[in-house]
Amino acid sequence: MTTEVIAALSIAGIAALIGIALAVQVAALRKKLSSVPPDGDLFAALRRIDDDLATVEAALANLQPVVEGLDRRMPGALRHTSVVSYDAYGNQAGAQSRSIAIVNERGDCLVISLMVGRQETRFFTKMVKRGRGIEMLSPEEQTAVDTALGT
Repeated sequence: MTTEVIAALSIAGIAALIGIALAVQVAALRKKLSSVPPDGDLFAALRRIDDDLATVEAALANLQPVVEGLDRRMPGALRHTSVVSYDAYGNQAGAQSRSIAIVNERGDCLVISLMVGRQETRFFTKMVKRGRGIEMLSPEEQTAVDTALGT
């Protein structure tokens, strides 16, 4: 190869590299310009964003009392349950009796007991405060409460 051909190829290679670098720069500029609103009014776009932000802040302020109210009521919400199956009358009914505890975070609850026999079914409810019955709980009822509370 002659010196002129080598020089021409070198210049062409350099020109290609410069062309690639310029293409990358143009792509970066296009990306930056794509964030400019179509009408070119940046101040109007900023005002719209500010208005949207004010709307979101107002909605958030309206939600704050609701969230605080829910937070205050949450410990009273019924969250834990447990069911204990047993045979209330010896071996007569095949473990069909149930004690059901539905408990809140404070350990307050209602225990519902269904005592199933061959001839009849009895239904009882008992109140529980802080994990202990206001009335005497049967061992099965206390087990249901303890299981619901995870103790």
